[in-house]
Amino acid sequence: MEEELRCPSCKQFFNNPVLLPCYHALCLSCAVLLQQPAQNNAASTSSSENAESVASGSSGDYQESDKLSILSEADSGVVCTSRPNSYVGTPNGLLFPTALSLTCPLCQKLVYFDENGAHNLPKYRVMQAIVDRYSELKNLTLKCQMCETEPAKEATVMCEQCEVLYCEDCRESCHPARGPLAKHVLSEPKRCSAITVRSQDGKCIDHAEETLNMYCLVCKIGVCALCLMDSRHASHDVQALAIMCKAQKTELSHNLQQLSERARSTTEFIQRLKGMSDKVNENCEEFEAVVSAQCDTLIEAIHHRRSQLLECIRQDKELRVRALKEQVATCTSRLQQTTALLQFCIEALKETDSSAFLQVGSMLISRVANTDHSWHKEWTAPRVSPHFDLTLDDKSVLRAIDQLNFIQMKPYVDGEERMPAAPTAPTIIPEECSAENNSVTVAWQPPAQSHIEGYVLELDDGNGGDFREVYCGIETICTVDGLHFHCMYNARVKAFNSSGEGDYSELIGLQTAEVAWFTFDPILSGPGLQYSEDNTTVTGEGWEHRVALGSVGFSRGVHYWEFTIDKYDADTDPAFGVARIDVTRDKMLGKDDKGWSMYIDKQRSWFQHAGGHEQRVEGGISVGSTIGVLLDLNHHILSFYVNEEPQGEVAFRDLYGVFYPAISINRGVSVTLHTALDPPSDSEET
Repeated sequence: MEEELRCPSCKQFFNNPVLLPCYHALCLSCAVLLQQPAQNNAASTSSSENAESVASGSSGDYQESDKLSILSEADSGVVCTSRPNSYVGTPNGLLFPTALSLTCPLCQKLVYFDENGAHNLPKYRVMQAIVDRYSELKNLTLKCQMCETEPAKEATVMCEQCEVLYCEDCRESCHPARGPLAKHVLSEPKRCSAITVRSQDGKCIDHAEETLNMYCLVCKIGVCALCLMDSRHASHDVQALAIMCKAQKTELSHNLQQLSERARSTTEFIQRLKGMSDKVNENCEEFEAVVSAQCDTLIEAIHHRRSQLLECIRQDKELRVRALKEQVATCTSRLQQTTALLQFCIEALKETDSSAFLQVGSMLISRVANTDHSWHKEWTAPRVSPHFDLTLDDKSVLRAIDQLNFIQMKPYVDGEERMPAAPTAPTIIPEECSAENNSVTVAWQPPAQSHIEGYVLELDDGNGGDFREVYCGIETICTVDGLHFHCMYNARVKAFNSSGEGDYSELIGLQTAEVAWFTFDPILSGPGLQYSEDNTTVTGEGWEHRVALGSVGFSRGVHYWEFTIDKYDADTDPAFGVARIDVTRDKMLGKDDKGWSMYIDKQRSWFQHAGGHEQRVEGGISVGSTIGVLLDLNHHILSFYVNEEPQGEVAFRDLYGVFYPAISINRGVSVTLHTALDPPSDSEET
């Protein structure tokens, strides 16, 4: 409690403390020493007049009345006994030459006085009483308040007029018994001044014979019956002193109880923290052992791998040595045979009988030539090199060692002082993200020092709507197909582990193509069809119809594409239109409920869906003809064109979902696809 009982200025126990409007306290002697002429602070105070109130408990109205109180010629400037807050204010005019000011050493707020200065401040009687009781309990002696040395000497006298404690040396130098000070009364050192003693008797300071029995809620001081008749308290709200004291003591007791509970819980928390220090040391030893064991395991694995690599080198060496030995043996044997042939031929050349030599001459010439040719071809180079062609690739391992680090993965376990650690946000890699046609690719970098069990990639609807999950897995790159054309998609990704999900990454916007460009997709299409290298031309091989699908699907917008008839030399009916991804691929397009088509021959056409065909339209196709398909998903209709002219009315309506461009052809038909075209001028969209 000593911290509360020491003056912030002299650092000694309070002696004759006074209460500032900011509710900080000072010794009266310290307050007198700290006060200075108000003109020194007038300029700075005037400039900050509207910035803040100099008294934490004062309202604007009180400040205005305070200014009047200070500057009024009929007022002394301070009325401490009836309205303590009246001396608080920021003057906006000329100050009296005798006006004084005091800056609180704790909160730096200013207090203005008349010529009486700090003596106008109210006595802090509660503080004085507590200090007295504490001093008696601790047997503390009063110290001189004027000593400049540390520690201060013990006080021997107190001036009742100055209310300051002096030692013998300071009394001689600071309070000599001559001049104006000769009339001052020096008494035994004590903490309570005469005014304070009288106040403790419950008597009014202004009316010594009257007892304080009421409390002014505006001025926040006790008043007597005569004070109530004073004009200063005429309009103020007053209550019985005992009732107000009891009410505030009750409120303070309640607040103290709550604060005591907090102090108790804080004490328990501190004990837990101290206990956790031992736990930290214990866990540190365990963790060091685990990390050391893991590193030992890695080192053992490296030693084991080194043994395997060295064994591989030894085996390679043995193979090379064996191959060289075999080649040496083979060459030696061949050399012996060649040497024998040379010796035999030399002896044959010595033959003098021409007919006998001619009998074997051709044979010897052939053997020597063949032997020379095979020797040059097979025996001029070693079968193996003495140099090892292998190189140890250790870069990936070195990178892995460099990346060997701790990760934040501390799932919560009951009974442990451990907080769960979800991953931090991944980082999008813009240079690796792209958009092509109606597909987008998003790549991201794992968050540093976080254990990751997977990622969740989310896209909005292309119009700034709600996000939806499109991928969940461990990969750090994802391509999303089947999106809308001419839309800006926002993507974000988050990581997760057993502790929970982390924060989202920053958004990245990806713009899909404005116009659809696509080809035939051999993987999605049926068998028995031939495609060009760029997959824009398809040719039928068998007699049965086979369905070919485009590489993109549409779910929104207006799209138009055309087919050119490159070959048509059979009596067949190619079909053009759209289909679901799961359409039957070994039947004519439109035979099942997954396809919508127009099939056409040399003279006429029909619209077909789910096996039913209708709306016969005259006009057929030949080599060089163009078939246009208009898929308007804004109005959910499908129309066809032949040689850029409408082929009948709207073929199909109420089309909802995802549709792929499709055709079905058989032997004798070859068509080429043209995409990214503008719709015909007579279309409903135009």
